[in-house]
Amino acid sequence: MTDRQQGDTADRLAQLRGGLSAVEQRIAAACAAAGRPRSEVTLVVVTKTYPASDTRLLASLGVREVAENRDQDAAPKAADCADLPLVWHFVGQVQTNKARSVVRYAHHVHSVDRPRLVSALSEAVLREGRAELGCLVQVAFDAGVGAGRAGVAPDQVPALADLIADTPGLRLDGVMTVAPLTGALAGRPAAAFAELAEISTAVRAAHPAATMVSAGMSGDLEQAIAAGATHVRVGTAVLGARSPLG
Repeated sequence: MTDRQQGDTADRLAQLRGGLSAVEQRIAAACAAAGRPRSEVTLVVVTKTYPASDTRLLASLGVREVAENRDQDAAPKAADCADLPLVWHFVGQVQTNKARSVVRYAHHVHSVDRPRLVSALSEAVLREGRAELGCLVQVAFDAGVGAGRAGVAPDQVPALADLIADTPGLRLDGVMTVAPLTGALAGRPAAAFAELAEISTAVRAAHPAATMVSAGMSGDLEQAIAAGATHVRVGTAVLGARSPLG
């Protein structure tokens, strides 16, 4: 490594350390405001569009949970970082023909939104002979409303949760949402996250181990934590506005 490369790496490490510290402070403050222990909230750093070198630097800073949203980027990055003690979360939409690739590295898939995907993931897990894959039901509060988010409508969550729980190779971990862009809850992330918390309570009544509540990103993690999120997915606030990969 040249002196310039070493300097660039040191600069990037300092940037990531600063971003991570700022986000940790926000999470701690949000937990305190909500009367929750900091230990109840897991930070998942969304490394999508950023190189494996950033993932390695984050790991050196103590990050253990990372997320990706496109298999074509995630698969090679996970392979490059296979020697690191990381937990990989897949948070994007999974095409059924990509299921086998995704299950090779993902520990949790946050974006399960249809029975066909449940079947594809199960088949892939069994074929790969790996341990159970954790799955979250993605809830869309603007389902069917214009250019709404992916996911299932709230009233469809129980059936999909039951299906995941009953499918070989899969483990129902909980529920996930992204603040809606359209519909009655557009621009109201706190209200959406509060509704997600109610859905989570109902899911846990039938499936007590499904305790994960994945909600909140760089701009709304405080509202998510106030509503009971157990996992917040933060990218830009940690990684900054660096030019991403093409």
